[in-house]
Order: sequence, then structure tokens, then C-alpha cells
Amino acid sequence: MTSPAALVQKLWNYCSILRDDGLSYGDYVEQLTFLLFLKMADEQSRPPFKKTSAIPAGYDWPSLLTKNGVPLDGDELEVHYRHVLETLGKKKGMLGLIFRKAQNKIQDPAKLRRLIVDLIDKEQWSSLDADVKGDAYEGLLQKNAEDVKGGAGQYFTPRALIAAIVDVMAPRPGQTICDPACGTGGFLLAAYTYLSDPKRFSLDRAQKTALKNGALQGIELVDGVARLCAMNMLLHGIGGDSENDLPVIGGKDALAGKHGEYDMVLANPPFGKKSSVTIVNEEGEQSKESLVISRDDFWATTSNKQLNFLQHIFTILKQHGRAAVVVPDNVLFEGGAGETIRRELLKQADVHTLLRLPTGIFYAQGVKANVLFFDRKPAQEKPWTEKLWIYDLRTNKHFTLKENTLKRSDLDDFVASYNPKNRHARKESERFKSFAYADLVKRDKANLDIFWLKDESLEESANLPAPEVIADEITQDLEAALEQFAAISEDLNGKKK
Repeated sequence: MTSPAALVQKLWNYCSILRDDGLSYGDYVEQLTFLLFLKMADEQSRPPFKKTSAIPAGYDWPSLLTKNGVPLDGDELEVHYRHVLETLGKKKGMLGLIFRKAQNKIQDPAKLRRLIVDLIDKEQWSSLDADVKGDAYEGLLQKNAEDVKGGAGQYFTPRALIAAIVDVMAPRPGQTICDPACGTGGFLLAAYTYLSDPKRFSLDRAQKTALKNGALQGIELVDGVARLCAMNMLLHGIGGDSENDLPVIGGKDALAGKHGEYDMVLANPPFGKKSSVTIVNEEGEQSKESLVISRDDFWATTSNKQLNFLQHIFTILKQHGRAAVVVPDNVLFEGGAGETIRRELLKQADVHTLLRLPTGIFYAQGVKANVLFFDRKPAQEKPWTEKLWIYDLRTNKHFTLKENTLKRSDLDDFVASYNPKNRHARKESERFKSFAYADLVKRDKANLDIFWLKDESLEESANLPAPEVIADEITQDLEAALEQFAAISEDLNGKKK
């Protein structure tokens, strides 16, 4: 059987050829997505599957191989391929999601034909186990995320962290799970893997169908990333047979309004600058205006994207629904709307756990983040939060994206401390402390950025981390500061104009 690693290497080796023509890793993965989808649709239409293909004749996989029995090549192939992408991008449902705004980025027809004939067509993708082809595609997405210059690292949450979050959240069969900023689908895939593991649950046919088709929901604003997520789901065997039966909604702004209510939300909302739009006046002058999200079901009006996602996630939880949300440090201490949101969340939800994440684990540079765990509760006079348990995985922990990557085993102690089987029977440890609600709300601005461990790097006698670790942390801090200054500058220039 073909292994995921061998398949990734086979697919990735060809990328070096296309890189010479200026094709980025992201462009390559995107073109693979288009071609894999067409090839698998063709395979599914043949024995033993014999499924009706949603792809119209003349725009399918065979049309890329031959025309009137003659191999299609040269400019004729390039023109036809471009026409296929444009035509399928106008379709509805799954086809529209995969091919929306699709463009051919492979300008050399000879290399396009090699990709089609020598790489994609020689493999029977539908006969491969879902774990093999799915894990292979995940491997491609990871390599794309590792590309510092053009990759989609900001849409790729470390899989070790996702696995630990899903382990402590422990979803159950029959529950609905949403990621309103799903990126390439890491949280949805991890939840699916957890629930479909026969060592955990013995699902009957109805439960398997429900898990594959309706239990998971992802929303992604960026079309290109949504298509990667959709393909990731398909290759893992998630989604129904009809073209409208895919658990991914692309090109939609989740913050625009409620899109259902769910038992569980797992999310890593986008970090970065405040939401803004470029305005061009009649003289051609440009200015930036903040996009302030104003919703009746929000506690505060703000242009801060992360704070808006936190509010949004609370609104889409069912009563007693549970959430695990990755948030940057500023969500824990920012004043104004940030303070209002924290105080309301502590009152109206049981905010029970905070995981302080180490630096050096995200592909998006300059990120200092945490995971906030909370349960939505019915309205009552008494605040629902009694204790906030904080696990510090940051102080005196040093990770990098290459030499010392975060592994699932690095989170074992957190998972054990969280005690998912009975989180009301927790015990404090050096890295795990509890803080009462009364003490939290007394803090200036209800600041939840709490730490107590002594940073060894600040002690004169301590051994300093490796130089590359120090350089990486300094770089991240500087980039985070520059990003904040850039956002402030844009706001000031916009107001001035």
C-alpha cells in the first residue's frame, strides 16, 4: 500500500520543477486540488462505484487527456484547462466551492501535461484508503504552511495542539461541531478522527452517516483556503455524495450573523490587524476605514477581529454548548470593549480553563496565544464562572518550527491536568493554578493574562536558551509590535483623511 509519506514525497518532488517557473507552494497545492478533484470524480463514475458525475461532459478528466482520440498537448491543452476551470467555477454547490475564481497558474503546457499524465493519472486515487490520501494531502498543506514567503501558515493550526484540544473537549456522537474560521479544516478533521475511532465509539450505520454528513460545519471567508479545506474533507471521506453535501461554506463572513447553533465550537480565528476596508475617492486617493461589527447579540461594538469572533462563538453555542478558542494575548488584557467582553463572558458562561501557549509554534510570526475554554449557560443572576484554571505552557518552554517542534506528547501533562473525565476534580500543580471569580473581576480591566512562574531566562545564573531560540522570540515580539503600530497608523491616517 502507498504510504502517506511516499505519496507526499511523490507529489512534492514535482513542485521543484514548477518552482523554476515561479509557481509558489500554495499555487501548486491549489492546482493539485483542481486536478485531483477531476480525476477522483472520473474514477467514481466508473466501476465499481458507477456514481453519476456532477461534472459536465467535455469539462471532465478525460477531456484533459485526449481530444478525438489524440493526446491533448501544447497550447490547446492550456486553453482547454483554463476553460474547464472557468466553466466549473460558475457552477453551484461543491463544484462552485472547489473551482470558484480558479485560475491556471501553470503557464508551460508541457509541464501541465506531465502533471496530468505522469503524476495524477497514474495513481488510482479512489482505491487508496482515506487515511492514506487524506494524510498525504494534510502533508502537502503542512509543507505549504511552512513556506514562510507565500504559504498559508496563518490558516494552519499546529496539529499537535488541535489533537490535544479535541482530546480534552471529548466530543460525543450525535453532537454538532462548528469551526467558524476553519482554514484548511484541522479542527473538523481532528473531531472526525476522534469520533470515528472504533476504540472510542462503536457507531452504528446511522451514526456514521450523521458524522460524515451533518455533524461538522466549517466556514471560511477566503475562497482559496475554503477550496483547500473542502478537498481536505473529501479526501478524508467526509461529506455526502451530492454536490451540496459538503460540510464547508466558502466565501462567507461568519461574523455577518448567526449561522446556526452548535453543541461545540472549536476554532482558531484569524489573528492580525483590525478589520478594515480601503476607500478610494473620486480623486483616486486611498484611505483605510475600520470595519466595526455592530450586532444586537454582541456585548460590545469593536473593530477588533478576535474580540468579535469570541462574541460570535458565544452566540452560536447552544445552551450548555462548549467552546475551545485560540485567542491572542491582547484578548486577555485589552481595555474598552475587551474588558466589557471579558466581564460578560465570565458572567454568562463558565469560563473554566485557559491554556497559555508557548511561542514558536505558529507559522504566522509574532503570535503569543492562548486557548480559552468555556461553556455557555442559561441566564441567571449569579455569575456562572466560579474558578478559572490556568495552565502555563509558555514560561521556560521553548519551541521552534523546525529544530524543536511542538509534539502531542508536550501537551500530555496539560491533558492530564485538565482531567476531561471529571474537570471538577482537578488538582493544582506547578504549572496549573486556579483563580476565583471574585479575584478575577477585581483585577484591573478584568485582566486574565495571569502568570506566576519565575522566568529562568531573567535570572543571572540561568542558562540561556539556544541563540536561534532567542533570535526567534525577539523576531516574533518585534513583528507583533510592528503589526500593532501599523494598525494604529492606518487608523490615524484614515481619520486624518
